[in-house]
Amino acid sequence: MSKAAEIDIASVSKIYGSTTAVQSISLKIPAGSYCCLLGPSGCGKTSTLRMIAGHETISSGDIRLGNTVVTDLPPARRGTAMMFQSYALFPHLDLVDNVAFSLKMKGVDRDQRRAKALDMLRLMQLEAYATRRPAQLSGGQQQRVALARALITDPEALLLDEPLSALDPFLKIRMRAELKKLQTSLGITFVHVTHSQEEAMALADLIVVMNDGRIEQAAHPRIVFERPATPFVARFMGDHNVISGRVIEHKAERLLLGVPGGGEFLADGGAQTLRDAADIVIRTDRVRIGQPAELGLGFTGSVTNIEYRGSSVKLSVNGAGIEDFTAILGDTEYFAHPVKVGEAIPLAWERQDAIVLGSPKRH
Repeated sequence: MSKAAEIDIASVSKIYGSTTAVQSISLKIPAGSYCCLLGPSGCGKTSTLRMIAGHETISSGDIRLGNTVVTDLPPARRGTAMMFQSYALFPHLDLVDNVAFSLKMKGVDRDQRRAKALDMLRLMQLEAYATRRPAQLSGGQQQRVALARALITDPEALLLDEPLSALDPFLKIRMRAELKKLQTSLGITFVHVTHSQEEAMALADLIVVMNDGRIEQAAHPRIVFERPATPFVARFMGDHNVISGRVIEHKAERLLLGVPGGGEFLADGGAQTLRDAADIVIRTDRVRIGQPAELGLGFTGSVTNIEYRGSSVKLSVNGAGIEDFTAILGDTEYFAHPVKVGEAIPLAWERQDAIVLGSPKRH
């Protein structure tokens, strides 16, 4: 395998007519890392991936792969390989010829390309199926053929567009583990587009959360989850309550926030802001019920919905000017003191679990 390359995206934009799909983004993806571009449909993640691959022209800015500016190079000369969402396998060719296709296009002789294709099928544990055609394979096997075909060119970076979206939930989890194992063993840079937070958290060492053509946050999964940079990131990652309001006072490392419905909430980390408005975030699994709160660290609300999830129970609560506040409780804890829809319950959390969000980072 060839050496992994750093990918450097510098002030890159993509404009289609009057629509800006990607707005002047800058991002460094370290060599040998597993990067997930994460966000809702239409956020610009696939356009970004296609610009790295060379399947989409860049309206402005530059992309560098290792030491080479690849902005104007065709896909075959970039040192990248792309695995498409549809797999795009040739139905009339057996697996060896499917995998060897790009080497055939490069003029590699038949025996050499077939030998390398068999090596790739061996890597994917598909050697026994070498003479089969794609239609005779399961979805997971077809995906591994598409991976083998992308990797046969010894790319410095592998680009994956929603590679797990066509698989059933059990196979998705198995293929996630295989992708991670493959990336670790090959040591090359993977850039993977997904709209699934769970997938990104499971795979990436760098998550890039995109929204409306911009990067909201780019960091290690734990940082994105523990310290979301913006209200959008907190809401999109899930498992966070975002409370928006006006700043009543801030001193030292503390901020007091008032919401329109009358609730007042304390949070840490607000000293650096002189804004009139702010957002605070509280993890859903850090909320306790049934205990009176310290001033500013909880409220009493009415239960609007209860969802049993096996190992946990999700409660939705309205109160103190906040709608759809969520608490995730362990099943044992919940069933020791169950509640009913319509019941008024006190909610509380620790001071260190209420964090002031930074203002949106625009890259």
